[in-house]
Amino acid sequence: MQSDPAPFTRFNEQGQTPVLVLCDHASNAVPSWLGSLGISDDAMQSHIGWDIGALHMAERIAQRADAPGIFSAYSRLVLDCNRPLSDPALIPEVSDGTHIPANKTLTKEQAGERIEKIFLPYHFAIANKLTEFASRGIEPLILAVHSCAPVMNNIQRPWPIGIAHSPDERVSRPLIGKLEEIGGFAVGDNEPYAVDESDYTVVAHGLERGLRHVLIEVRQDLIADESGAHKWADVLFDALTGLELL
Repeated sequence: MQSDPAPFTRFNEQGQTPVLVLCDHASNAVPSWLGSLGISDDAMQSHIGWDIGALHMAERIAQRADAPGIFSAYSRLVLDCNRPLSDPALIPEVSDGTHIPANKTLTKEQAGERIEKIFLPYHFAIANKLTEFASRGIEPLILAVHSCAPVMNNIQRPWPIGIAHSPDERVSRPLIGKLEEIGGFAVGDNEPYAVDESDYTVVAHGLERGLRHVLIEVRQDLIADESGAHKWADVLFDALTGLELL
């Protein structure tokens, strides 16, 4: 019997560039001990189950930049690794109108098991990698790769790419300008999402540590296949390189 995968994967672990590429919603897998969560396979394959295309983008950027990456290994419907532990959306009961039966009657012990097995190992791995950078006197850039649905709550999203940022705009502001300069397309400035109190990864590992960070959202219809994901990863790589961030 095949065992469940680890709660995260490491990519290009020996990468030499001072950048850490993260992907919170890289997979739509569900641990065997949770079954199907009570939803259809079609729902799990959709945008509610994971960030479609984000893993291919993250891998491509990390590979081209020779940077290490850490990627989550389970669906955001099992547990959302980009939510604070106090956030009700950490283990969502409903996602974009789809009810998740297995999440509706969780005990504290059951929720704690998911936190212990999925959330904590992923974030400890990130923290340990940042500690390793610090031991070498390096302050890395944290690059969080996400994707967003082209339509959400019946609202069309016109931006092919959005840059979500915290009050620390050392990377986000110049990156928006560079993407507009080289791409000739509209860039979402904190659209369709902004980094706020509902986010965890770039806040805990970037903002609170004083490290440069940025969260990237690319529309899923543009990166649903590997070639599209690589195309947009290359656009981002060129912009980041142009800013001498890679």
